Amino acid sequence: MPQTPSGQTTVRAVERALDILLLFAHSPRAWSLSEIARHTGLHKSTAHRLLLALQQKGFVRREPESDRYLLGWSLYSLGANASLHDRWSDAAKPVLVRLRDETNETVSLYVRSGVERIRILAVESLQPIRNVVSIGERYPLTIGASGKVLLAFAGPEIVEAACHPDRLPKGVRQMDLRSQLETIRQEGYALSRQERDAGAAAVAAPVFYKDGSCLYAVAVSGPVERMTEDKMRDMIPQLKRAASELSQRLSE
Repeated sequence: MPQTPSGQTTVRAVERALDILLLFAHSPRAWSLSEIARHTGLHKSTAHRLLLALQQKGFVRREPESDRYLLGWSLYSLGANASLHDRWSDAAKPVLVRLRDETNETVSLYVRSGVERIRILAVESLQPIRNVVSIGERYPLTIGASGKVLLAFAGPEIVEAACHPDRLPKGVRQMDLRSQLETIRQEGYALSRQERDAGAAAVAAPVFYKDGSCLYAVAVSGPVERMTEDKMRDMIPQLKRAASELSQRLSE
């Protein structure tokens, strides 16, 4: 069956977008728009248009301080090897290990991708019964402490998209969720019990970039039998201290 011109154009656009992504397979460094255009043989306008599409889907991200491009967080859901391209993980790991040792529970780092969150780093509890986590898992922002923290400090367009009735979890009212988000902004943390997984609870706090944007959420999670509300509230000073240190390291 002959391919239509429209179909040929779509396939060519996909090939060009993959050519851009394959640049990062040859070198994990950040690439400028000019370098990407030169190495792929694309016009800068075409490369820029494709980068915008890839950025919207979370497959590339732009460094705020340099306007250079890196692999995006969506690739964590395709393979944890994408973390090899993230210098930030190496800086964050010791902070997460210390928080795990202080709380004796699993500690995770999440990043927002659109209206979802992705777990990009985790240090599991050493206790026999613990919250076992998978790197690269994607979850909606409207469920769980980490998701709500990322949503609370996201831009208004993300909040509106996530709070759309079609995206809300069953039984969640938009008015109630917006009220929760306002409380999280005021208090600087979020608690959740059995919202995403039966038998699991978590407490999370935001990690900020130097421009004030919230890029990550750090969370402590474990079985509800140990993670009572009182126990989670006792962890908040340690959690906020870790979040603050992560924010400082991110801004260095």
